[in-house]
Amino acid sequence: MAYWLVKTEPSVYSYADLEREGTDYWDGVRNNLAQKHMKAMQPGDLVLVYHTGSEKQAVGVAEVVRGAYPDPTDPTGRWVAVDLKARLRLPRPVTLVQIKADPAFKDWELVRNSRLSVMPVPEPLWERIMRMAGLGSV
Repeated sequence: MAYWLVKTEPSVYSYADLEREGTDYWDGVRNNLAQKHMKAMQPGDLVLVYHTGSEKQAVGVAEVVRGAYPDPTDPTGRWVAVDLKARLRLPRPVTLVQIKADPAFKDWELVRNSRLSVMPVPEPLWERIMRMAGLGSV
């Protein structure tokens, strides 16, 4: 199993929207590196959903239920989407400020490459975020 982070603008599509839908496709990613990460996602992988914009915080956990397939919103056929299922809302959202304040995260893409919308989360960082959110292991 691998761990990932996906970013979304909550005014466009929020974790609450994913909870309401139950399962939905994650589409519209148009960055080559982010697409590479999406192509690596496998069913059973866990995904941290991060709200961008004014929130800048991790808010929930989803599960990949379908790996990469052609993005239905892309008429060129170049890009991929994955299907995600809402798993749980974090009891305490974990903010970017908290993450940046912790030296353990200094080399992570969320801190180093703020424009990247999909990225892997190394297992030690995943576990650290879960603890910061008030959870043990997920």
